[in-house]
Parts: sequence; structure tokens; C-alpha cells
Amino acid sequence: MNKFKTSAITILTETGKPLHYKEITRLALDKGILVTDGATPDASMNAQIVMDIKQNGKLSNFIKTEPSTYGLNPNIQKAVNEPEEDIAQEEKQAVDSGYIGKAGEYIVCSELLFRGFNASIMSVDTGVDIVATKESRLYGVQVKTARLNKFNTYVFDVRKVSFERHSSGSTFYIFVLYSEKKTNFLILPYFEIEKKVHDKVILEVGHGLRYRINIKLRNDSVYLGTLDNEMNYFLNNWAVLK
Repeated sequence: MNKFKTSAITILTETGKPLHYKEITRLALDKGILVTDGATPDASMNAQIVMDIKQNGKLSNFIKTEPSTYGLNPNIQKAVNEPEEDIAQEEKQAVDSGYIGKAGEYIVCSELLFRGFNASIMSVDTGVDIVATKESRLYGVQVKTARLNKFNTYVFDVRKVSFERHSSGSTFYIFVLYSEKKTNFLILPYFEIEKKVHDKVILEVGHGLRYRINIKLRNDSVYLGTLDNEMNYFLNNWAVLK
């Protein structure tokens, strides 16, 4: 089953009621269930659901209840069971992410120490995870860590309020691209992320409360958002911190 239909089933199961396809798409993107590079994900969602209904008829996972509004087919038990398994897996991943996030902070702190920074992890996260000094200059570092997902993408969320609170040239975001083979670091100054937000490369999600950052590694190159935004200069380049 493709990612649009799977995410639609998950959202409709969680809400327990029919929804407009645009609302299904919005919720799926907000929750991180749906990851796509497409410019019109809501149109793709609608097309996939309509196609499923046309092709499978009474055996479709979906039913149309109103114009552009869809619910789950009550006669298809599979449509209920599959998302529950997905939700259980997501809950496990949420627990795991706590360990991964803290591990990422320690990795970055270690890398900074090796490079002559006096770095320490903050006890309370207020938008800065690590404070570091070098040659009388103070740096604030926000660390985000993720594993590669099934769409071959690293997905990160940054709270908008914390991003705006620490809006200065001394703030850096280090995205830890974790892998058992090789862990990479995308090191971005605050103003570089601000520019990508302005250019709509980084989008707002969660009712405008978070920024969603998708990072891809393809053939030894790194991309932010889509494959049109190559960011190799910032990959593993600790000299950016200056």
C-alpha cells in the first residue's frame, strides 16, 4: 500500500470520522506520518483515495461520504487493523527518539570538545542544547538527531517559538544524520535556516507552531527539502562555527 493511502487510513482511524482530503493531508503531514517532496500533497492524497475507490469498489479501504470527504469502509477489517500496528510502531519510535536525541547531544558536545570548544550540555532545553565558547566567543547550539526513515529521508522538527527566541548570528543548528555505518552532521547557522524558511524550502507544520526540515543524502551529496537545494558546503564542515 502506498504512503498516501497508508497515512490516510491512520488519520481516519485516529479521528474516527470522515474528513475532507485536505484535512487528512494536513494531519498526516503535521504528525510526520506522511513525508513527500510533492508540491501539492493534498491533490495527490485525493487522487490516491479516489483511485482506490474506483479500482476496488466495495473492497476499497475508503468510502466517500460527501464531496471531497472520505471515511473508512466499515466492511473492510484490514483498514482498521493495519493503522493500529503502525500507531504502535510510532509509539515505540517516540520512546526511542528520546534516547537518540540525548545521544546526539553527547556526540555533538564531544565533537566540539575535540575541536577546542569549551562545550557543555544545558540541563534545561530552552531552545539551546549546548553552550560553547572558543576564543572569547559564545555559541548557542541546537542539536537535532534522526535516523533515516523508510522514505530515505531524515526528518526534523524545530519549534517556531524557540527558533525565534534565539535569533542571532551566534546560534547554530546541528542536524545529526545518524547511521550505524557513518553519522554525518549538517551544520547550519541560524540565518541560513531563516533564509530557507523565507524561500519556502522549510515549511511550517503543526498549525504554524513548528518548522519541518527534511534532509536527504544522495550519492554523497546532501539536500535540504528537495533535490534542488544542495547543501554540501555545510556537511561535516565544523569550520562553519566561527
